[in-house]
Amino acid sequence: MVTVQEEPPGRWRIAEEDWDAPDGAALRAAQRAELDARYGSDDHEPGTAPTAADVAVFLVARDELGTAVACGGLRPLGPGSAEVKRMYVRPGSRGSGVATAVLRELERAAGRLGVTRLLLETGTAQPEAVRFYEREGYERIENFGSYAGEPLSLCYARDLVTS
Repeated sequence: MVTVQEEPPGRWRIAEEDWDAPDGAALRAAQRAELDARYGSDDHEPGTAPTAADVAVFLVARDELGTAVACGGLRPLGPGSAEVKRMYVRPGSRGSGVATAVLRELERAAGRLGVTRLLLETGTAQPEAVRFYEREGYERIENFGSYAGEPLSLCYARDLVTS
């Protein structure tokens, strides 16, 4: 495991981890359970679910005790673009800034991969996610790919600054 970012110092450590590692899998399972409860079913994700085979970067944030508290990944879509997948923060760590730290590190990783545009999908039953992404500079776009025509999907994008 390679440490990617510690932000702020001593508060949490963000590192790239294998998609199938236990802590990342547990975070994704918790996210899935929360979304199933919000949407009233387990059939709320259009398209193909991300896997280890198609996620280029998967980050896990750990608190000062080493507990996994947040995650997020990048799935390449095509030349110059990738989708943010499985952004999740455990309820007890929400409001701490860890989501922003994970998102910024995903953006840095995207830049290293040559990605200039990040896209993402969230849902109509996730108003706090909508507020978060808009606050972080993501703009609402037409639903793309498998989300096109999906009434529960809201899509966003952000062009990354290249140096």
